Amino acid sequence: MKAKPVILVVDDQTQNNELLEAYLVPEGYEIIKATSGAEALEKLAGNQIDLILLDVMMPGMDGFEVTRRIRQDQKNKLMPIILVTALKETEDRIQGIKAGCDDYISKPFDKMELLARIQSLLKVKAYNDLMSNYRKELESEIVSMTAELKQSNKALDEQNARLSSIMNSPGDILIFSLNREYRYTSFNETTAKQ
Repeated sequence: MKAKPVILVVDDQTQNNELLEAYLVPEGYEIIKATSGAEALEKLAGNQIDLILLDVMMPGMDGFEVTRRIRQDQKNKLMPIILVTALKETEDRIQGIKAGCDDYISKPFDKMELLARIQSLLKVKAYNDLMSNYRKELESEIVSMTAELKQSNKALDEQNARLSSIMNSPGDILIFSLNREYRYTSFNETTAKQ
């Protein structure tokens, strides 16, 4: 995780964005603000965001739709999203979960609860990022090892072709091979037929 995690705060009410900024900046977070769903998606595309605090009830694209669009983007598929909203009904929470949010907190919210939820989701994100980086390194290593294996197989095939050519060349020399138990395993067929 970066020294200063970046949180995208999205609410059409600027006073709500300012309140969240006042809570989060002293806690060591960098804040990027957006006042609409469309602006949030633009800021997400243009910045390295660690977590999103997203209002649900906004004109135009609501928070549920923003969440769905973020989840469709492979790059941000695992982006932590907390819906921060005045909606309190169970159906609204279910709709948020179905849209893909990671957590849901109702306004007015408790500052300490919000901070605890943010810290928890940032830990999960750090683990996800670590696993993603590990997977990329592993995939790179597999590609490298596969290339080396192909090269080794090619060299082995060339050696086998050379040995087969020697063993099956006409001549008076009888070539045969023994295994570790000194048992006969092969011979040059051309000389053996003479």
